[in-house]
Amino acid sequence: MDLSQFRFPAPFQQVGKWMPTPLATAPLMLALEIARRKELLVAPDTLYGKTFRIQVEDLGLSLCFYCDQGKFRPVYKNAREAEADVCLSASSADFFQMASGMEDADTLFFRRRLRIEGNTELGVAVKYWIDASERPAWLSRFADRFLRQPESV
Repeated sequence: MDLSQFRFPAPFQQVGKWMPTPLATAPLMLALEIARRKELLVAPDTLYGKTFRIQVEDLGLSLCFYCDQGKFRPVYKNAREAEADVCLSASSADFFQMASGMEDADTLFFRRRLRIEGNTELGVAVKYWIDASERPAWLSRFADRFLRQPESV
């Protein structure tokens, strides 16, 4: 399955407008905390004290968090209004591909499927950090199984 063109249908783009910020942010914060505790996602010092916004375009979600001495903490005020040092925007499929290691951030960026706004130097550091981070084996297996093309007859 080619995820490069996948987008949730238009009605899903309203999800982010109606979902309370703490509820919308909870899955991302849980994933970041689990990855941090398993030492899969160790934040470099350059991220300390910085605020990040993740915009999942096809779901209308805007998630904001900051790095507090290597731990990720949510920003609970309206994420669209919160000041962020850097903002990463992409579709849900592109974020999934980046998280699973199917696509690297550079490829998505140069194909204009990942947008980075704000502090450019920090954005580049985040991009390299994401690409260098270890992915859990189960995530790669899940992505392979989920995207495996059925064999033709």
